[in-house]
Amino acid sequence: MDERVIRNIGSSDRIKIGDVAEALGVSKTTVSRAISGKGRVSKDTRAKVLAYIEKHGYHPSPIAKGLVQSKTYNIGWVMPGDSTITDLPFFQRCMMGVIEVAALENYDVLVLMVFDHDMSSLERAVMNQKVDGIVLGRTLIDDERVEFLKDSGIPYVVIGSSPNEDAIQIDNDHISACKELTSVLIMKGIKKLALIGGDSNHVVNQTRKKGFELGVEEQGLDLSQIKIYMDSDNETAVEHIVDELIQDGTECIVCMDDKICFQVLEKLRRDNILIPDQIKIASFYNSDILSSNQPAITSLQYDPKELGSVACRALFDFMEGKEVLRKKLLSYEVILKGSTK
Repeated sequence: MDERVIRNIGSSDRIKIGDVAEALGVSKTTVSRAISGKGRVSKDTRAKVLAYIEKHGYHPSPIAKGLVQSKTYNIGWVMPGDSTITDLPFFQRCMMGVIEVAALENYDVLVLMVFDHDMSSLERAVMNQKVDGIVLGRTLIDDERVEFLKDSGIPYVVIGSSPNEDAIQIDNDHISACKELTSVLIMKGIKKLALIGGDSNHVVNQTRKKGFELGVEEQGLDLSQIKIYMDSDNETAVEHIVDELIQDGTECIVCMDDKICFQVLEKLRRDNILIPDQIKIASFYNSDILSSNQPAITSLQYDPKELGSVACRALFDFMEGKEVLRKKLLSYEVILKGSTK
């Protein structure tokens, strides 16, 4: 969505922020900040924006009426509505970190679900002043959620990395982690390995892919000879890929996340292919769904709860006017187990 819309409840009329910006000769961000009452906008500019909106028959209450806004004592936690049963534990643990920090500040957390090309719940929460700030739980390459939050002027923090450099970003150091694990596998003597990855529009998948590629190049292998599969996080795709890799004599399958790894393990189990005797397996993300596998899976360990806690703390610091690092990377652990012996 390129332009936000201000709606008058009970009216079918609409005015685009871009129209107001063009008429007054200011940016869309300036208009959004004037409407929300947040951000650095001069009194004269804010008055001109509100006068223009009022003149055209709109009543953008409650946003534009309250230039000095009272606190709601709510923050929004935004998670993807398309989360699968394997995704949910990650987002739930992140949310627990958010809730614990919010409670210390006497704040409650409003859970907002967003879907592909449908972020109406997020828009309602922001435009109706239901929250004082937002923690966004997933970032995308083309992220209309981040653009909306930026334009709205509301304080926000993202969990993950974002192409938008204005966003405060709290992320694990995926590039270093994936590079290190890939390098370790190659140093153990594995020369023919492959990567199976998920949705290429998810920033985390792109950063993990980059880490894998850097690890391959660092160890002197020819990256053009390494098979990398993206957008392959459904069972049918994984089965075809595994068949192809087995026939090609691949020594190790590196899975971009726990869901893909679980699907690979199920496929190998059905085909009676032994790990690590016939093929080795590693995952760029460890979780409970891999914990019971025998042999145990070589993987990367992160702390989702810490991500939520640090992101929420950064949000409150930002809301209080403190200086906040634009990007903070959290630690990881490489866990070498029996699946790559």
